[in-house]
Amino acid sequence: MFIDSHCHLDKIDLADFGGDFAQLIDTARAADVERMLCIGVTLEEFPAMAELVADYEDIYLSCGVHPLYVAKHPLQQHLLRDLAKHERVVAIGETGLDYYYDADSKKVQQESFAYHIELANELHKPLIIHTRDAREDTLSMLKEGGAERCGGVLHCFTESLEMAQRAIDELGFYISISGIASFRSATELREVVQAIPLQHLLIETDSPWLAPVPHRGKQNHPALVADVAKCVADIKGCSLAEVAAVTKNNFFKLFQGAN
Repeated sequence: MFIDSHCHLDKIDLADFGGDFAQLIDTARAADVERMLCIGVTLEEFPAMAELVADYEDIYLSCGVHPLYVAKHPLQQHLLRDLAKHERVVAIGETGLDYYYDADSKKVQQESFAYHIELANELHKPLIIHTRDAREDTLSMLKEGGAERCGGVLHCFTESLEMAQRAIDELGFYISISGIASFRSATELREVVQAIPLQHLLIETDSPWLAPVPHRGKQNHPALVADVAKCVADIKGCSLAEVAAVTKNNFFKLFQGAN
């Protein structure tokens, strides 16, 4: 019923699941989570991440270097290209720009981001974008790189409605909503969710971080994407079933390698 379009399964503390990865996945399935997209943040960690999920056909992968990691894990272009060809990789990223936490590494972030866009177009795989306090540069680099050809998603969205609308209208991108939308302080984000048609939205946990209300403060995990979906349904005044069905359809339209 639900798809968690962005989670970091290799980062979840399995102590909450009896030390058993299979129990983590069974918990998600019991909550009607049909598919998960496990996101890469460094190239060094990708092989172990791929091995972790190898026995689960309902879990897909992405491959990339997160903008907050790239300063300490310099991008190896040939290695990224090779790893991104893995049969379970359906997207390139997470990549993007983060000037909020690391404005000092702007140049290296931009260089890495530009190559991720180039590779996504080369391999015909969509981009997973992290953006924080870098709205104009993120959009301009995506447009300059021709990212409308490969498509993509602005994940865990917390930026402005204007940015979301430009990403949709100018690039054909999707906007992914996390548990942040359920936080009391997230008034502006809820306005974004209300304004954007459901046909342009995805849902995610970004687990193990950002657990939605009523689980805030606890470790997040894919089963809780159902709570994110309920939050979206409540904001938009539609049924939970509609949110589940439309975001599932959106997922498969964007990540065609997952079909």
